[in-house]
Amino acid sequence: MPGRSQRKFVAPLNQPPLADFKVGVDNVIFSVDTAQNRLLVLLVMRQQEPFLNHWSLPGTLVRQGESLEDAAYRILSEKIRAKNLYLEQLYTFGGPQRDPREASDSYGVRYLSVSYFALVRFEEAELIADRMTGIAWYPVKQVPQLAFDHNEILAYGHRRLRNKLEYSPVAFEVLPEVFTLNDLYQLYTTVLGENFSDYSNFRARLLKLGFLCDTGIKVSRGAGRPASLYRFDAEAFAPLKDKPLVFI
Repeated sequence: MPGRSQRKFVAPLNQPPLADFKVGVDNVIFSVDTAQNRLLVLLVMRQQEPFLNHWSLPGTLVRQGESLEDAAYRILSEKIRAKNLYLEQLYTFGGPQRDPREASDSYGVRYLSVSYFALVRFEEAELIADRMTGIAWYPVKQVPQLAFDHNEILAYGHRRLRNKLEYSPVAFEVLPEVFTLNDLYQLYTTVLGENFSDYSNFRARLLKLGFLCDTGIKVSRGAGRPASLYRFDAEAFAPLKDKPLVFI
């Protein structure tokens, strides 16, 4: 059209080459020690450079022909035995220089981490120490400086756990099949903090929502009155799925 200037796209010179990535997975494996009201994360001691003898999240590079999820489950199975666990993809961490090997690699290989978030039952989880000199549950509040950017990955996973507790039934993945309301409340206060809700409001809200089934069985613990045992009803919870602030 007359009067309209024609602009041509010119590719910039000296563009940096495309990045060559190696892909790994890092698992943030949480558990809740309800007896001592502690939120725990599984750490392993690195047996090789970089960060030799530093604590880190359990991780691995993805093998040829292996999916990301298969790699996440593989590293889980190498570190822990658990009948019940919850696993979902968390986030992808791929910033430059997140891995010291990038600086020494003459081919400019970048290391990408696809992180996964897992939740397991503490009482049923068995740590696998074969070929390892260091593997341990650490209270989240006492985690030391970790290898790579694993403190950042852990913090992201902790936020995801807190958010999921507010609107999803993930807590029931780590509770026994039957539990008291106080068991459930202790799990929530361990993860969210004691100020998230008082017990009376928490109890009244959950019973009103109608997805806890009273088994009719009572259990005595200490000098107080016997407490009712409840079971989670997934079908009754279905209409509330993904609605925010269900539990608090």
